[in-house]
Amino acid sequence: MRDRGVLTVSRLFGTDGIRGVANRDLTARLALDLSVAAARVLGEVGAFEGHRPVAVVGRDPRASGEFLEAAVVAGLASAGVDVLRLGVLPTPAVAYLTQSLGADLGVMLSASHNPAPDNGIKFFGRGGHKLADQIEDQIEAHLGEDWAGPTGSRVGRVREAQGEVESYIAHLLSTLPGSLDGVRVVVDCAHGAASGVSPEAMRRAGASVVAIGASPDGLNINDGCGSTHLESLQRAVIEHGADVGIAHDGDADRCLAVTASGEAIDGDQIMAILAVELRESGRLPHDTVVATVMSNLGFKLAMREEGLNVVETTVGDRYVLEAMKAGGYSFGGEQSGHVIMLDHATTGDGVLTGLHLLATVAGRGRPLDELAKVMTRLPQVLINVKNVDKSRAKTSPELSAAVEAVEAELGESGRVLIRPSGTEPMVRVMVEATHEEQARALAERLAEVVRTAL
Repeated sequence: MRDRGVLTVSRLFGTDGIRGVANRDLTARLALDLSVAAARVLGEVGAFEGHRPVAVVGRDPRASGEFLEAAVVAGLASAGVDVLRLGVLPTPAVAYLTQSLGADLGVMLSASHNPAPDNGIKFFGRGGHKLADQIEDQIEAHLGEDWAGPTGSRVGRVREAQGEVESYIAHLLSTLPGSLDGVRVVVDCAHGAASGVSPEAMRRAGASVVAIGASPDGLNINDGCGSTHLESLQRAVIEHGADVGIAHDGDADRCLAVTASGEAIDGDQIMAILAVELRESGRLPHDTVVATVMSNLGFKLAMREEGLNVVETTVGDRYVLEAMKAGGYSFGGEQSGHVIMLDHATTGDGVLTGLHLLATVAGRGRPLDELAKVMTRLPQVLINVKNVDKSRAKTSPELSAAVEAVEAELGESGRVLIRPSGTEPMVRVMVEATHEEQARALAERLAEVVRTAL
């Protein structure tokens, strides 16, 4: 365990950067030290060789993002890195601009779908890809070390973004196969980073747009809105007679949807719709989609029915991306709405996903609820069993026997997933079955075994 005076954890970086309560876990001092350490490590591994290093820095609208951004910019400039301040932009926009501007480093300040008091720091390397685990470990190892920084003309300079938002929107629109003329959409921006970008991109693509959750004040991000709270969007879609509702999270790397009748459409269904569309247009390499073990069994059955392959990974969009790059695939994502279209983005992009979903509705001339019938969601019950010895989840003979018995009862019409939490003393029990009553009964049975055996 390392104690930095702010976070006491075995590893500072998680699967999606660093997160915590701003000004308690994630302080200005930690943000500054991380930035200095990142610049040092990237310099040591040769990322800045032969040129003056440049970084782009963006954030979501959280109030704490203002002081954390200042700390990050100060750290980078003090380490000799020139900084372009992007202001409030989605995480995928920062990744895109890291790539398109040829920057050596991208930094995003956001806690995604978390509430306003939280914040986080995410780093992108050259090309707009997340840093490798070993680089993150080296950054952590250098935190707070004494170091003689550059002086004089070698210190970094800071400037404000000019036309970079326009560049990102133009990129999004350039990926579309056709216009969105005739589509009426309500977009819920979660009072987050997509508030300016997403409605504007949809309007320019030809859609008739009603924006909600698009008045960020620094404190209302994700508050009863966005992809984690679809109720407001469902009401607005019906009220405005819209064809589709699109929901983002705070940093807009997620996209969920709502049909004209108010039915929620999750990431699995969006992936199923887009996978078939990509296959039909010859843009799905190896007829393969990459998804995590949490994707609904109905998604996998639907892909099999369509003659498409599914490659499974552990939970986390970075693992989806790793599998995509390793196998030469271009499309994948998570049930939560992180969808990666590698032909157009280096990370999950909720605005890009929403635009392509709307383009499919417009191009096919079919309502979203009809397109979503490509898959049938099996009832999925998830129970979090807390305060147990999660390290024994894979070795307990009692639990193994109980899982085997449930799997035998389900046959091919369901499945079981037992997953230890990565951050808490907790085991997640997930059961899918043809009927929700059966799924719930079996999940509760297994949860009780977890409580008694672990």
